[in-house]
Amino acid sequence: MAFPRVRIQRPGYMISPLSKLGLGSGQFGLDQNALVRGRSPKSEAREILEIASRAELEVLDVDGHSAAAELALGEVMPRPNPFRISISTVRPDRGADHVEAEVHAALRRLGVDRADAILVPCAADLFGPHGMALWDRLKSLKDRGFTRKIGVSVFASDDPLGVARRFRPDVVQAPASLLDQRLLIDGTLAALTGIGVEVHLRSIFLNGLLFLPPDRAPRHLKAAASRISRARRLIAEGRSDPLQAALGFALSRLEAAKVLVGVTSPAELSAVIAAASTPVPDLDWDEMALDDPVALDPRAWAAA
Repeated sequence: MAFPRVRIQRPGYMISPLSKLGLGSGQFGLDQNALVRGRSPKSEAREILEIASRAELEVLDVDGHSAAAELALGEVMPRPNPFRISISTVRPDRGADHVEAEVHAALRRLGVDRADAILVPCAADLFGPHGMALWDRLKSLKDRGFTRKIGVSVFASDDPLGVARRFRPDVVQAPASLLDQRLLIDGTLAALTGIGVEVHLRSIFLNGLLFLPPDRAPRHLKAAASRISRARRLIAEGRSDPLQAALGFALSRLEAAKVLVGVTSPAELSAVIAAASTPVPDLDWDEMALDDPVALDPRAWAAA
């Protein structure tokens, strides 16, 4: 399948790649009690945050944690807090008062007075019976100074531009990667930035799919295996590696204000920072895009 060219920032642009890099805490393991590599999850999380702070990564996205894990994260947070923290709301089914109470509780557990952004974790919540009440309450929290921005996390199938035109969020988290270029190809992300929305890219490693040898891909992804194999071959021929390529692709997107990565260990974050600091590989990105709907649908992954 032939794709149109995707806009890219080549080496020489003034913005430092690390200034666009943000950290997601969802894979820190704080909801687990077992030792990891002989260390507690809290010790691992503390070192990850210290590395991120030294590298001057600005954004810390806190999502998918239990209350106990948020409390543990707050305990290991560097002080003074160097991060712009994004948190996600709970489902609005119990009403806007419950949503606000949980926002305040999360901020207390994290040891911060305000968030940089509060995100609705699922665009569908905005279109349910409690959606407008939820959004109005988030606007109220912003007006009262508990957050600088409000936004929503979307899937490609959510019509992100339609969501943004209706609700006018300050920030949208959206999936895009070297393998999943749909929202770049169709112009959605460019259109979002065009109406003043701050775009944060997530899922830039597409569940680690690019790092898996084709013979180890899950059964439901076998149809995409040849395309993945081709992408890996092109990366190797370009004297790069999958980590550098994935980061280079995402960080060079003109549409992206921030690029969020999730890591499970200090070593992984150090490797990400090192790879992000290298020049953007000169690769044919168009040839690496997948058009397999199963491989690109995270809900299909969850059901497999």
